Order: sequence, then structure tokens, then C-alpha cells
Amino acid sequence: MTPVAITATDGHALGGALYGDPAQARAALLIAPAMGVPQRYYAEFAGWMAGQGYAVLTFDYRGMGDSRPAAHARSLRGFEADIRTWAERDAAAALAHLAGLFGPQVPIHWLGHSLGGQIFGLVPGRERVQRLVTVGAGSGYWRDNAPQLRRMVWSLWYFIVPVVLPLAGYFPGKRLNMVGDLPAGVMRQWRRWCLHRDYLMGEGGEPLRERYAAIDTPILSLSFTDDEFMSARNIESLHGFYAGAPRTMQRIAPEHIGVRRIGHFGFFRPQFEGTLWPRVQGFLA
Repeated sequence: MTPVAITATDGHALGGALYGDPAQARAALLIAPAMGVPQRYYAEFAGWMAGQGYAVLTFDYRGMGDSRPAAHARSLRGFEADIRTWAERDAAAALAHLAGLFGPQVPIHWLGHSLGGQIFGLVPGRERVQRLVTVGAGSGYWRDNAPQLRRMVWSLWYFIVPVVLPLAGYFPGKRLNMVGDLPAGVMRQWRRWCLHRDYLMGEGGEPLRERYAAIDTPILSLSFTDDEFMSARNIESLHGFYAGAPRTMQRIAPEHIGVRRIGHFGFFRPQFEGTLWPRVQGFLA
């Protein structure tokens, strides 16, 4: 792994990591993180993919992980960003950085975990991507969430966030043991999306719906029956936005691969190197 400095389209400094040797890689993969998940969480999977002949780039959205400025190390109060900033500036810069390492003959792929699969249609330069893999990615509309999440998320959106954001100036998720620290703009926008039946389309309207529907990048969706956040309805709703893309939908039960638990975050654990990870490599190959 080699640390990488990425400059967002507005000049903001982002932290990234490159796995594998671009000179030897037969293809490249960008991993777009889930909400509040640092890039280091994907390190072992990225290293495994590098061993399969891919150059893999991970990164942190601004305000997160290695992209959190030292001036905001203790608090994100006053730090300005929303989800569209993450997509249109940060993820776009990471994609451009990775694509810039290769000529046009080398395939570039995208793996989006949860939020990372939701924002693909917002990212400038996405036309360079040949294949898209989503892992645990679905609409965040709260009434469709998995039952165990739906029981508590009402209080998050209608009580905790409206009270905490004005007091703290950001979402102090680490102290609350929820999601992680998030910029206020990110949390406000995510709340608006999650409270709308059409999720991000509720804010983007028909132009955004048409943009997503026009995407023709082949998609592999990996979702899990024991996901504590995303229900089957969430998964289907999000991928319905990608109406023009060929979609391979794989919904996996833990017992089908001989384990007790996968969940929303489990896919990237090394225990699935022999069962789940090859599904990504096979689809991209």
C-alpha cells in the first residue's frame, strides 16, 4: 500500500491509498466508502484485489479519516460539506486520479459500499467506469429500512439530529456511538434524503432521475438477507434508479455460504476471501 495525496476539484486535500503496481495491473478499481466508514476498513479487501492483478485506490471523503483537516481533529464544527460535495468533488477527484495512472485501454471499475453505490450517478467522469459493483447499497428511505433499524431511526431523524446539530455544529457520532462524526451539511442532506420516499431523487427531481436512468454501466449488486440496515426493498429501490443499466442482483443469505453472519459491514472481512470476494473479481474479469 502506498499513501496517495489527492486534490479535489476545489483544491481540498484528500487522503488516499493505492494498492498494487499500476505498471503491472490489468485493470483498476476505485472503492467508494460507506457513510462514516474510513478507507482503512477496506484495506484487506483492496490488498486481495491487488493480488488478483488490479490497481486499487481507496480514499476518504473530506472531513473523514485521512481527509479530516488537523484544524478539525477535535470537532467538525464549521466544516462545510454535504453529500453532493463528497460525490461531485471528492469521489470525482479520486476517480480522475486513478484514471490518470492509465491509458484508455485499461478498464476502470467502481466498487461502492452503501453510500458509495448510491452516489455513482452524481459523479462527474463516471463514463470512464466500465463496471460498477455495489455492496449493501440501497435507498436510505427510513420506512423501508430493515426492521431492527427502523425501530430506532425515527428518533434519529426526528429528535436526535434536529437537537444535536444546532448544539454541536456537526454530528458528533463518535460520542453518540452512531455512524461517526459527520459534517453538519452531510447530516442535514442525508436526513432529507432518508425522510423522502424517493430518497435522493426527492431532492434532485426529474433531472437527476433521468441522469441515473441514462447510466448503462453494467452493475453487480451484492446484498445480504441479514443486513441490519438495508432491506430487500431498499436495495431494489436504489437499483431501480439505474433503470438503463444491465443489473445482476445477488441477494445472499449467510447460511448459503456456511456462516452465521454477514450483515451490512461483513463483506470486507477476510473470512470471506474464499466465498464472497471472488464474486467481485469474477464480475470484473
